[in-house]
Amino acid sequence: MTVIPAIDILGGECVRLVRGDYQEATTYERDPVVMARKLADAGARRIHVVDLDAARGDSRTNRKKIRKIRRAVDATIQLGGGIRRDEDIEELLDLGIDRLVVGTAFARRPENVAGWVAHYGEIFLVGIDALEGMVRISGWEKETQIRDVDLARKAKEARVCGIIYTSISRDGTMEGPDLDRTNAVAQAAGIPVILSGGVGSMDDLERVRADGAANIVGVVVGKAIYEGTIDIDEVFKDSVAAGADEMEW
Repeated sequence: MTVIPAIDILGGECVRLVRGDYQEATTYERDPVVMARKLADAGARRIHVVDLDAARGDSRTNRKKIRKIRRAVDATIQLGGGIRRDEDIEELLDLGIDRLVVGTAFARRPENVAGWVAHYGEIFLVGIDALEGMVRISGWEKETQIRDVDLARKAKEARVCGIIYTSISRDGTMEGPDLDRTNAVAQAAGIPVILSGGVGSMDDLERVRADGAANIVGVVVGKAIYEGTIDIDEVFKDSVAAGADEMEW
């Protein structure tokens, strides 16, 4: 199970939200590039980057920062937020991003994402963000009538690399992950799943490792790293947590 540290960018700064609320943004580092180097130096081989401005429709504000992050580290970078058009995909691939996380685009038109996979290759992860099992889109600000497990089944049909499942009610709280819902999504999908939201301690990581479905391959950790309740140097001493150099998902 790979531990994947997160960098959320808002207005060019490294922030964390609570349950996706943009009004509850705490800045932890003015320059996300500095944080990316710190994570990579600690041993992280994959970094989860979220462009919060792009998730709400502004795809220009953070592009320079994303380019600098890519140039600064050798780690695999998976990036989400506002990827909804071919132009977005091509621009991010030109920047050297390894995995593209599509959430809103997949929830609205999964067939389009299946077409992207056929055209660009198996470089996509589906971001499923849900509150009480119901999917939310557009930076979590819009409700849908889509169940998380139903969208997970469609992700498998689209032949994406995997799923990042975020429990919105736990995100940014450090109250522990929603393992029950993540396991349900993993079972429905049958493809690699990355858990996100709520991880606050090493015990939480051990719980996912012990009780998570076999296809939960990674865990995104954000606020716990910034608050110091998880020591990144300690985490990445474990080669299993760091992950393989080459990951199919």
